[in-house]
Amino acid sequence: MIDQERLSTFLEALETDDPVWLEEIEQYGRERKIPLVRRETAALLLFILQTAKAKNVLEIGTAIGYSALLMALHGGDGLHIDTVELDAERAALARENFARAKKEGVSASIDLLEGDAGRLLPALSGPYGLIFLDGAKGQYAGYLPALKRLLAPGGVLFADNVLQDGTVLDSRFLVERRDRTTHRRMRDFLYAVKHDPELVTAIVPVGDGVSLSLKKETAPSDDH
Repeated sequence: MIDQERLSTFLEALETDDPVWLEEIEQYGRERKIPLVRRETAALLLFILQTAKAKNVLEIGTAIGYSALLMALHGGDGLHIDTVELDAERAALARENFARAKKEGVSASIDLLEGDAGRLLPALSGPYGLIFLDGAKGQYAGYLPALKRLLAPGGVLFADNVLQDGTVLDSRFLVERRDRTTHRRMRDFLYAVKHDPELVTAIVPVGDGVSLSLKKETAPSDDH
């Protein structure tokens, strides 16, 4: 059995360094226990971003802007990111970090949309070649119909933290009562993306678990 903590440490050591300004943003967030994408998950996110050749990206869950800036830094010319954050304090920090990145020469366009994703998603038109879902875990299943509408054919929905530190594997009766709704809704989300005829989905045990859902280029046929 692989020791996941040792594996994560080893994989992180293989990563190339980011610019000092981005490392400072990451350090600020991790020291304050602000939820930032894990290093090994970020590596997979950037791989998907580049292989999908996505130039229009939607992110749910900006926090202080770290993951959006990673994508902006590595996404190439012409990248546009719409990123949604509910928490006003974190959104303010993200705006400051985006302004700093622009001064450092990051050319990607980033629009921060402040508010509840459930209310904001219907107003967006897309399509997006990549959607990074990293917001409230209990809302993933509820967001799914809107995210499918916004996802371009051939685009990828990348959902983070789907294994919930392994608790998604447990019976609901082994989960703390306060966490049972999120536990059920995450299971509902995983079932939905695995059984949706418009999607091809893989669930990958990277970081805290990632689901990768490719939207098929053509609609499923009703013929049998």
